[in-house]
Amino acid sequence: MRRFNLAKIIDHTNIKAKATARDIKKTCQEAKRYKFRGVCVNPEWVKFVREELKGTGIKTVVLIDPPMGLSPHTKRVEVAKQAKKDGADEIDMVINVGRFLCGDDDYIVSEIKKVKEICGDKILKVILETCYLTDNQIVQACKLAKIAGADFVKTSTGFGTGGAKIGHIRLMHKTVGNELGIKASGGIRDAKTAIAMINAGATRIGASAGIKIVEGLKRINE
Repeated sequence: MRRFNLAKIIDHTNIKAKATARDIKKTCQEAKRYKFRGVCVNPEWVKFVREELKGTGIKTVVLIDPPMGLSPHTKRVEVAKQAKKDGADEIDMVINVGRFLCGDDDYIVSEIKKVKEICGDKILKVILETCYLTDNQIVQACKLAKIAGADFVKTSTGFGTGGAKIGHIRLMHKTVGNELGIKASGGIRDAKTAIAMINAGATRIGASAGIKIVEGLKRINE
């Protein structure tokens, strides 16, 4: 059986609306203990997480505008700017799903480009919220993200009607190949599911169940 070091590709996630400083600190402590790749939080916690993870090499990841990307463009840009200023290493940005479904491709490309300009050499992941899209729309959204200069395409925020699906990961990988990373996120709660996502083409896993996933992998490898 192929062996995985899942911790190295997991963004340990806490984006709960009711998360307190104590909760976020606990998430960071777990990330340090298990050596996860990153900690993903809402914008208000970026500076806090950056300080908690200082010197560890673990990335500070920020989620912007879940689940439909409906905030005004100017607000999304300002949130991205502030997140970078606060120390975010990576930005996970939701596309404006409504605009995309209307066929406003130029708007989608323009907005992604603008946020990527803010990111500079930092990683930008574009969240498609695949639960709302058809297969053809997923392909098109991936193409737009690629045109706009995104570094990753990502399935979900975890706030939509569904999370990552194997078929969608395969479709995304077929579309972007190895030119963009692929982050599977939403509903990934065990090692078997995480491994299946990787085998389908995912290069990053976003999960609040990071510990359960890693501990489950230990049992599989025994």
